[in-house]
Amino acid sequence: MTYQQTIDYLITRLPMFSRIGAAAYKADLKNTIHLCNSIGNPQTGFKSIHIAGTNGKGSISHMLAAIFQSAGYKTGLYTSPHLKDFRERIRINGQMIDESFVVDFTERIQPVIEEIDPSFFEITVAMAFDYFSKQGVDIAIIETGLGGRLDSTNIITPELSIITNIGYDHMNLLGDTLEEIAAEKAGIIKPGVPVIISESRPETKPYFEYKAGQTASEIIFAAEQKWVADWHIYNNYLHVSVAESELGDQHKEYILDLPGVYQLKNLLAVLQAVTIMRTKGWELEEKTVQQALSQVRKLTGLHGRWETIQQNPTIVLEACHNQDGMEQLVQQIELADYNQLHLVLGFVKDKNVEKALSILPATATYY
Repeated sequence: MTYQQTIDYLITRLPMFSRIGAAAYKADLKNTIHLCNSIGNPQTGFKSIHIAGTNGKGSISHMLAAIFQSAGYKTGLYTSPHLKDFRERIRINGQMIDESFVVDFTERIQPVIEEIDPSFFEITVAMAFDYFSKQGVDIAIIETGLGGRLDSTNIITPELSIITNIGYDHMNLLGDTLEEIAAEKAGIIKPGVPVIISESRPETKPYFEYKAGQTASEIIFAAEQKWVADWHIYNNYLHVSVAESELGDQHKEYILDLPGVYQLKNLLAVLQAVTIMRTKGWELEEKTVQQALSQVRKLTGLHGRWETIQQNPTIVLEACHNQDGMEQLVQQIELADYNQLHLVLGFVKDKNVEKALSILPATATYY
């Protein structure tokens, strides 16, 4: 098969969430375990950080990848979905997976695909793990696709787990309450593996503490360890002063090329992750961290996070896709200067479109 034939096969032959919705979701890990068994369990061949959450996990994943890459480590990055090219999902040091590997892997595993009928996501996870193992990455940053407990990525034992915010999304699969959704996300917490909670609510905090207690995992709430002392946006960069103590008497300065104000919460989780990984022997100098955060897009290929692609008129791309994301988008719009606001929106069919529209500004022109 050619590369394009391979992609067509994967998309048309396999259940794909963005194409058919909930029917593509496999509510167990059997297929992923079977797939990885058939190729020698590559998930055991590299160290990793595992990230789950409703919003923010993509940004945190890319920021951490930029930091480890800048520190000289061969860094894998697995995220989803892709925006234009399937290969965006699987990168090493910012470079997308080779087309030849996608073809070879698919042909090699095709008999297993025909046997167990896995989902598109299950295949991409196995492909990523195989690629990272064969390429000998020092560390891989792994983002969950949906949920946590039953997500295909949840067969790894990472160095560190991170859970971002908990909001309403995919309720038909994860539960109707924040408590139920938090319980699914908390499923990535592994025995003895520390976990960072980047943003917690009174309803969800007990679930994380209970799960961490069950697994004897150190639990760290990022917002209780570091504080945003000051911030401003200038020339499409987010300038942040982070206090190292609650008294705010010690500050460190960061400039992010991801100017969304919602990155403030994500940044605290990233910095806490750096602190923990340093204790595990990873050499992540402060100067390296600062440089990496100022060029996340360039280093990792991240797109769609309050990304200005044109001036006069200003055109901004934003990939938010649920209630919490829309609320954060509104905050960002309120900080922007404009004469007339136009919003071009697209949704997949499992989203609550009416709820999203009710959050957005009433004075905009909608397409």
